[in-house]
Amino acid sequence: MTELQSAGLRLVSPDSGAASRRGGAGPSDHKAVTVDGVTIMVPVHTSTAWHSPFVAQTPDASGSSALLRGTIPIASISFPKAPRFYGMQTLDGVPYSHIATLHGADVLATTVLQTCIRYESRRKSCKFCAIGQSLAAGRTIARKTPEQLAEVARAAVLLDGVKHMVLTTGTPPTPDRGAQILCESAFAIKAAVDLPIQAQCEPPDDDRWFARMKASGIDTLGMHLEVVTPELRERIMPGKASVPLSRYMEAFRSAVAVFGRGQVSTYILAGLGDSAEAILTMSRELIELGVYPFVVPFVPISGTPLEDHPAPTPEFMKSVLQPLGGMLNAAAMRSSDIKAGCGKCGACSSLSSYEA
Repeated sequence: MTELQSAGLRLVSPDSGAASRRGGAGPSDHKAVTVDGVTIMVPVHTSTAWHSPFVAQTPDASGSSALLRGTIPIASISFPKAPRFYGMQTLDGVPYSHIATLHGADVLATTVLQTCIRYESRRKSCKFCAIGQSLAAGRTIARKTPEQLAEVARAAVLLDGVKHMVLTTGTPPTPDRGAQILCESAFAIKAAVDLPIQAQCEPPDDDRWFARMKASGIDTLGMHLEVVTPELRERIMPGKASVPLSRYMEAFRSAVAVFGRGQVSTYILAGLGDSAEAILTMSRELIELGVYPFVVPFVPISGTPLEDHPAPTPEFMKSVLQPLGGMLNAAAMRSSDIKAGCGKCGACSSLSSYEA
């Protein structure tokens, strides 16, 4: 799985299973693939994937496909089917798939606010981010209302057995950095359906927002570092780097006091230039605070300034994930104990397989 996520996958039948995602926030240019009963997100639209040694043959009548390395079959895989809620739309004609999408096998995910003050200026934007692409292509809407999110979440649970939900957001020009719209969204969803929710945003200006988020129905919180070396943060994500690492650490400490140990997490994108040592040093600090460091391989997305940046090698990912898995195991902080969100889903990284 580590090799697949680094190298990507070539598809003989691109329409196999649920539609792949291109552009947008979160995991993009990926396709959900089930390997040995575990569903992971694998790059299929990147330049790395186009030259990958891994090839998925056309699925048979049962939905299984042979996974080849070159010409040698090495495993049987399958692709999760398109969810039934994708066939529905709101009363005013907005397709449910434009409001929220299925990630992995059973996670509903949405970007509540599809615009971002960081993205509006390429001088300030995160150079790996494609949050504006799906909006420009007409595959989503700019602002999902609490009522729309509640409607889609209820349908996804009833029709497709969705188990938890991720609410992320572009950063608005307000000091709360999106916390308020996440609270409003979560409150409406929890009033409609009993569904564990993770919210994701930059650290708000006031730590009192964490208690408000918890009270609104948010079960877990993600505040994503992405890059851990200060100089690299300034170069790759100049706008987001205006919130210093010291503020993130303060916010992590305050958030863990509200949500609990292991229920606060952060994304770290391996392969952007941070050394394995730097990632592991930061991860050790985060674990001591009670924060789950979700380390994922960087995926170069077409149309971004880093579209030609190489993906990390499987060897590099193993040099990070193997010791990190041991650290998490020793701290009794496992993905399976997270109530909701990316760390619990685990589809964008093979980290959970190293926790045992």
